Order: sequence, then C-alpha cells, then structure tokens
Amino acid sequence: MTDDEIRSQYLSFFSGKGHQIIPSSSLIPRGDPTLLLTTAGMVQLKPYFMGLAKPPHTRLTSCQKCFRTTDIESVGDSSHLTFFEMLGNFSVGDYFKTEAIDFAWEFITVKLGIPKEKLWTTVYLDDDEAIQLWLERGVPAERIVRLGEEDNFWGPAGDSGPCGPCSEIHYDFGEASGCGKADCNPSCKCGRFCEIWNLVFVQYHQDKAGKRTSLSKPNIDTGMGLERITAIMQGTNTVYNTGIFRPLLRRAAELSGMCYGADEESDRAMRIISEHGRAVSFLIADGVMPSNDGRGYVLRRLLRRGVLFGRRLGLETPFLLHMAEAAIEQSRAIYPELANRRSFILDVVRREEEHFAETLNTGLVILDEIMARDDVKMQMCIAGEFAFKLYDTYGFPIEITREIASARGYKVDIDAFEREMDRQREKARSAHKFDGAEQQSAELCGDFEQTRFVGYKGLSASTRIAGIILDNENGNSVKAEQKAGLVLADTPFYAEMGGQVGDTGLIVTENASFIVTNTVRLAGNITLHQGYVAEGSLAVGDVVTAEVDAERRADIARNHTATHLLHAALRKVLGEHVQQGGSLVEPLRLRFDFSHLSSLTASELSQVRDMVNSEVRCNHPVYDCIMPYKEALASGATALFDEKYGDVVRVLSVGRPVVSAELCGGTHVAATGEIGFFEITGESSIGAGLRRIEAVTGRGAARLAASSIAMAQSLSKLLDTAPEDVGDKVQALIAGRDQEIKRAEALEREIALKEVSVLLTHVRDAEGVRLLAARVKPSRPETLRDIADALRNKLGSAIIVLGMAQEDKPYFVVTVTDDLVAKGYHAGNIIRQTAAITGGGGGGKPGMSQGGGKDVSKLDEAIASVYGLLKQK
Repeated sequence: MTDDEIRSQYLSFFSGKGHQIIPSSSLIPRGDPTLLLTTAGMVQLKPYFMGLAKPPHTRLTSCQKCFRTTDIESVGDSSHLTFFEMLGNFSVGDYFKTEAIDFAWEFITVKLGIPKEKLWTTVYLDDDEAIQLWLERGVPAERIVRLGEEDNFWGPAGDSGPCGPCSEIHYDFGEASGCGKADCNPSCKCGRFCEIWNLVFVQYHQDKAGKRTSLSKPNIDTGMGLERITAIMQGTNTVYNTGIFRPLLRRAAELSGMCYGADEESDRAMRIISEHGRAVSFLIADGVMPSNDGRGYVLRRLLRRGVLFGRRLGLETPFLLHMAEAAIEQSRAIYPELANRRSFILDVVRREEEHFAETLNTGLVILDEIMARDDVKMQMCIAGEFAFKLYDTYGFPIEITREIASARGYKVDIDAFEREMDRQREKARSAHKFDGAEQQSAELCGDFEQTRFVGYKGLSASTRIAGIILDNENGNSVKAEQKAGLVLADTPFYAEMGGQVGDTGLIVTENASFIVTNTVRLAGNITLHQGYVAEGSLAVGDVVTAEVDAERRADIARNHTATHLLHAALRKVLGEHVQQGGSLVEPLRLRFDFSHLSSLTASELSQVRDMVNSEVRCNHPVYDCIMPYKEALASGATALFDEKYGDVVRVLSVGRPVVSAELCGGTHVAATGEIGFFEITGESSIGAGLRRIEAVTGRGAARLAASSIAMAQSLSKLLDTAPEDVGDKVQALIAGRDQEIKRAEALEREIALKEVSVLLTHVRDAEGVRLLAARVKPSRPETLRDIADALRNKLGSAIIVLGMAQEDKPYFVVTVTDDLVAKGYHAGNIIRQTAAITGGGGGGKPGMSQGGGKDVSKLDEAIASVYGLLKQK
C-alpha cells in the first residue's frame, strides 16, 4: 500500500463513520502566536475542545501537516523526522472510548489487514475501562501494558486546560528485532516495537494548581503517523525505506554520485538532506521565511544543517533546491500549495543556501582551529564566546556547532553562549529604549499607582498629578522652565508602544501650563508625560486638565489604521508568508516592515496601493472589542508571534465583514474614509528576507500630491509641454543626450586614433624589445585602451605604456604582445612599478593592465621610468 492509498482509505473510512473531512491547516498555527508550529492534528481544533468556537461537525477527521522541532538533531537515524503527516479522527463531545477503540481496531485489522497477533496496546495505569475494551476485542492480557503518566497521559496545552489518559497501539516487529529480554514490551526502546496510533481520551480539565475535574462532555483526539504506518504496510522498520523517501534518496544519490546503502556515514547524510529538503519545502509553502528567531530560525537551521551534511557528500554547489524540487514533485498532487509556490520555494532555498555557503568553509576552519587549541582540548569544551562568534559572524546555528563538536567528543558551553546572546539582545533593546535618565525614572515610579488610559474615546480629561520626576528623583513640585516627567492618575495621552509614537499636548491648571513633548510607558503600566513647565508651577495632588494635540493624534490615527490595511493588502497580493516584522507610526509618515524575499515589482506596489485606497473609499467602520486572549485568537484575529499578551486583549477590526482584525492597543480612526488617501513613498530591503514600505496618508499624502503637481507643472513650463506629456518629453531629451554622447565619444576616438602615427615615433629599443612609453591627451579610459590596441596591432611585437591625466589624477594602460608575454614580460608588474611613482598602483592580466595614481605632477617621470625598468629586466 502506498502512502497515498493509506491516506485516502483512512479519510474514506472515517467519512463512512459519520466524520466530516477537514483539510490540513497551515504549519503556521492560525491565530496562536504562542505555538511555534503545528505539531498535531488537534491544533486547529483547540478552539472547539475549549468551547471557544462551534465545530462544523461533532465528528471530524483529517490528514494534518505537522512539524516537531524536538527531533532535529536526531534526523539522520532510521526513524526520526521533523515534518510528517498525522492521520486523525476527533470527537467534540460526541463518542468516547468505546467507539474510538472500535474504529481504530477495525481500520487497522480489517481495512489494512494487519495481523492481530502483531499488535500490542498500552493504557494508563488506572484506566481499567480501556483495558476491558481491548480485552473484549480479542487483545490478550499479556499484550496489554499499563504505563505511567509520562507515557500514557496527555497533559494540557499550557498550565491548564483539557487533558486525559491515552491508549496506544504498537506494532511488534518480532523478538529477533529486539533486545531478547523475556519482559520486553512497548515501553522498551530496543526497536522491536513501533507506536502506530495514539488514542487520547480527553475527559478532564486540569487547573493551574494541577487539580483535575471530569468534563461534562469528554472528547476524543487521535493521531497516527502516516510515514510510520506506511513503513509497516510496506514491510520495513524504517520510514526511509518507504515509497515516501526512496525517490528522495535516489535524487540524493544522483547528486552526490554515491550509492545509498554502501556506507553508513554517507547514508546518514543522504537521509538528512532528503528529510530536510522535504521539510523546508512544506515550511516555505506555508509562509515560513528564514530568519534569526522563531519559526524562521527553525527553517534556517534546517537549511544550514542540510548544507553542512551535503558538504560531507562532496556537494559544493547549491543542491538543496534540487532536493526540494524532488519533494515538491512527489507531493504536489496532494498538497497543491507546493506546486503553486514552486518557484518561490526554490528561490528561497537557493538564496539561503548560497548565502550560507559564503561563510561555511571559513566557519568550519575556525571551528577546527578552536578545537585544536590546547586550552579547549584540555577541557574538551568550546567556550560560549567562540560558539557565539560562529553564530553571529558565520551564521552557524548553535545546534550545528554542538552537533559537529559532539561528533568529535567536545561539549559546548551553552550557558555561556546564552549569556552572550542575552547581551546582544540587550544591546538591540537599548537602541530602542529611552535614555538612562528616563530608565532611572522608571525605577523611581515603583510606588506610583497604575495610570488609567482614557484616550480611546476622548482627547481631554480632568485628572490629578500622582507623581513628579525631576532631575531623576521623585519631586513634589515643578516650576516654570523646568523639565520634568509627570505621572497622572488618568490620562488621554497614548504612551509610545507597539510602534506608535507617544502623544504630545498640554497639561494645564488655571495658573500653570506644562508642555508635553513625549509620552512613554514605564514599568507597572505607569505613563510618564515628559516635557517642561511653560508658566506657573505644578505640585503632586494638583487637579489638572490633560489635553492631547488633536490634530497630531488624528494624523497618527490615520497612519496606524493604514498600517493594518497595508498588512492585509500585502498578504493578499504577495501571499500568506507575509508577517509583520515591525512598524513605526508617526504623524507625518508610516513605516511597515514585513517578511518577503524580493523587492516588490511596480505592479505589486500598484496593487497594494490600490487595494488600500479601495478600502479607504469604502469608509469601513473601525471598531474595537475587549475579549479574552484565547477567544480573540479563535475569532481569527492576527497576533504577533513572540509578543506577550495579557489574558484580556483589545481586538481592532476594520469593516463588516471584517477586512482586517488584529490585536492592537493603538489609536485609530473611526472609519477608513478619515484616512483620505494612501500613497507609498518607498520600498526597500532591511535585511535578508525582510522588506520595508514607507507611506503617507491624510495631510501627508495631500502635501505629497500638491508637491508632485507643482513639480509637474513647473517641468511642463520648463519643457514647453503639457503636464501629462512631461515623462515622454524627458525620455526624448535623455535619448537625444545619449545620442550626442555617443557622437562625441566616437569623434574623440577618431581624433585620438589619428595620433597613433605620431605616437609611433616614440618607439625605442630596450634590450631588444620595442618599447613605446608616452603621455597622451586626456580622454576617456576606454579611448586610451583603444589607442593601446591600435598601437599593438601596428607594432606586432612591443610593450606599450600610455599615461594621461584624468580629473587631476594619473591614469595608465600597459599592453604586452603575446610573444613577449611568453618571454616573461607581465603588464601587471610593469604597471605596478610605474604607477607607484605617482603614489598609486594597478594590476591585471599579463597582456593588458591598467591602474592609476594620486600625484599627477609625477606622470611624466613615471612614463620615463619604464625604459629603465625594462633595462633592469
């Protein structure tokens, strides 16, 4: 049975049992930034199991793409994989243990025809019900094994949630395949047994204290690895001998020129590049991009580990893209996203492989040198600072360094490496933090009450001064012309956060006014209003009116809502791989960083701009909703991976139906029409796989439009043409200019070549070699080379040295005919010595070299020296 046949039979079987077939979800967990990658079929069903969303059916079945990072360094042996497919059937408050066991036993023994005597089962220690059910289905008591919580109990995803015991079905390869012990059973790791299917009986809820209570409606969550069951059905005990991996291993053998099965070391390397080539294809197809953190780091680590082991097979040129190509071809029928994104996948793999190849050899040499040091050999441990240098300078993931070191018997000081990483992160953070005085202010706020933000609905609020920070110390009052930081009980001022800059404005009483120049958030949700007293004095406890600069806030709100629309448009135009990498929202402009491999084309930029402006013209309502974090994720709201959120979050939505929904605490317009107009002003690269778009909206866009129109009108007058024809007129002028330049260059060359006959009179004999060394009139370097070529053709056998002054700098060309090159004369050596007299240098091939200098006053001396140089030779 092929893997395709098993997958099809499984889904068909459970469809016949009343299950609704649901498609595989992405490897990027939808709406769950706490989870790195999809690790099981139940990930997309979590909202149903937790009661946060209604399932399409109470019985569901799927074949889910999965990825687990725990086994990366084990990939290469006969069993471990990072990417795999998981067959699963699920009950959301419908059936329970009896049906789950019945379905599994019927599918394995009847549909697949696996002999019952080859099957063992394991159950949780006190799950007598499951034991009885297996006995009733004919499993002998001696082949039912009770195991503890570590093996047969699935805990909650997190510190609390649904959980329950599980029962596993294992395949027995026979006593000859194991340790030979009489008590060998599925808990033994000798290789005799292979887990086929895990049936999880989700019947409890565990709270944060670890207390478990029974669920009113228990659920079923099962998982069976497609690759494992395929191996069993194809009569092998390793997934790499199945039809899934045989074509990939054949491709690896073709690329390396080696035969799989001839040598264990090369076999392991071929298994690694086959598995990793397959895994990276699926990751990239689902939108993961190489980076130095999160799931992007997992991808980069796989790619670089694959390159490293490819080198052990003698593969120097990019090869992983060929492995990815083979994986795409094999799975494209089942997973069309592979075919649809084929070019993009291969491009990402090729670029990343080429980039790492540039530093790999140097890094390996340095690692060898580190391990050869006496102090390192004495401890057999690589210091964290060395491992960090390999990571930071040469792109070696720490896991690769550790794997190479381990193979040679060395350890790596991981703790010290992490300390180096922490120092680097702190440097990066400090570049974005407020200055030292403000940081000290944060420490001074320890006793202040939290500031309540009231600025979503209004821009003015009556409040009181809860604290004053003056000269980095807590103060009681502040007077005119003094700079200070004010802490208010309530504030309409938005503190800089999430890429949005802080508000400015006024804090006033009848007799005093404080100009707020910036607003920042300190530890403990305390808002600090930075600025100075314009008049009067203020004291702790004073009742004040806080007024935000309304016009500036409106500009910021336009730009912030526009970033949400821009994010949504980019994902539609470029693909789901687009992830926000950062943003800056100011009054005058917005900046949005995102993951994407290449620069956007003019067409793509136009589509994005038009899509955003279309949503602006629709005047969609913009509204927020406060809800539990998990409920927000279940609703489909976008959250940033690795961002820390509280239990309750604010979801900012645009439109009904929803055009965009993101977890966001910033300030926004009430309707998209307030944005006015959106215009992209720039698109650029800010690093490998990261792009940046800069844009303007509202008043900023109006100013840009006015400036552009004024410029077009000015140019139209200057060029005596209509504004809409300016572009054509400029192109015509440029074309005309280019023609005149070509004519001038041709004329210059013609005049210069007429000097050839005059230059021939400078030929001298130097030790039997004809030498022509002369200074010519200034011209282009290309013309000087043409003159040298013409002289060489005329003389037949000669050394020609020409010099000229170009922009007050000496410039030289040397040519040596082939017969003299054969006698040992080298144009590069001649020009280096000649140009050195003018303070310069040069180089090139034996037959032709060029160079320059700094001191033009020594040009004639340098040319005259050539005769002496040849005499010396």
